Amino acid sequence: MVHLKTAIEIRASADRVWSILTDFAAYPDWNPFIRSIQGDRIPGGRLAVTLKPEGGGGMSFKPQLLAFAAAKEIRWKGRVLFPGIFDGEHYFLINEVNAGAVQFTQGEVFTGILVPLVFRGSLREGTERGFHAMNQALKLRAES
Repeated sequence: MVHLKTAIEIRASADRVWSILTDFAAYPDWNPFIRSIQGDRIPGGRLAVTLKPEGGGGMSFKPQLLAFAAAKEIRWKGRVLFPGIFDGEHYFLINEVNAGAVQFTQGEVFTGILVPLVFRGSLREGTERGFHAMNQALKLRAES
């Protein structure tokens, strides 16, 4: 198992951050890491997600949406081939610090037999840099 977790404080309301985070159509305008998301916003439904890790090629996958809680959380789980090979549970959490600020947390828990072999070096580093780049871009957009 590998758990990547990043966090940033954003001086904006939870509702403002949520509105940006859930405006999937606008992702190409501001999000350097997750280039697009489409699909049903209902837990159990499928999304179509396209990522571009820093320094890597783009990849698309169709994870299952696990949680979509207004101004609180988005969580999905994607798999490569079959369960247990290379699975990733990605999450965004919004926690109110005070009336004018939130802590935004983005992370992913990677599990499966290929994780120790594949998810290391530049792939791991590029993914983590992508999380930080997205967090910073979200902060800039929400605070402007």
